[in-house]
Amino acid sequence: MTLQPSEQAHILLVDDDDRIRDLTKQYLTREGHNITTAPDAAAARKLFQTFSFDLTILDIMMPGEDGLSLLKALRDDGNDTPVLLLTARGQASDRIEGLRLGADDYLPKPFEPEELALRAAAILRRSHKPPPPEEIEMSGLVFDIARGELTGSDGRIRLTESELQLLTLLAARPGDPIPREDLAAEASSGTDRSIDVQVTRLRRKIEPDPKNPIHIQTVRGVGYRLMPD
Repeated sequence: MTLQPSEQAHILLVDDDDRIRDLTKQYLTREGHNITTAPDAAAARKLFQTFSFDLTILDIMMPGEDGLSLLKALRDDGNDTPVLLLTARGQASDRIEGLRLGADDYLPKPFEPEELALRAAAILRRSHKPPPPEEIEMSGLVFDIARGELTGSDGRIRLTESELQLLTLLAARPGDPIPREDLAAEASSGTDRSIDVQVTRLRRKIEPDPKNPIHIQTVRGVGYRLMPD
């Protein structure tokens, strides 16, 4: 699922403290989210059988089944809903265990509702990134990502395996600066220097003026980014 800016996120808030649950629901509702609440893990389990959620805010310290046990059960069942844990201040062991089990973030109690909202928004942004485009257009050239084909007015442009790998990595995140070391780690060529060489070769095939690139741009101190038309 990909959220659009105008869409509400459906958030499940699980906390046995009625006051915290009600105040947090009010605040997050004002922030534009759709909030469903549960007072304990048993109620949350029933809700997961009926609804899908964009985020779960989960208190660790609850009577009966605690939050860590519920989190483990969710992940064991293949439920990858992002989870923000609410933890007792100073309980580092719970925070570490929660992250190990697959939580996305944690927030110690007591907390400011504004901080909770900001952390929730950050998780939602990370977990609802738009899918990569199917095609990238660059000055009359078209790169079909799935097929791994670069074509122009005269037909298909041949790419080496290393060039294709690099262009595919850049095209998956158009406009985003990608660190050179990340590109090197994911490409078979495997070194920062080889990435620079492949970029130079790709520019000769893609750029109207390779000496003044407009599509494969250098991001100083970081790496490269691909800018489509």
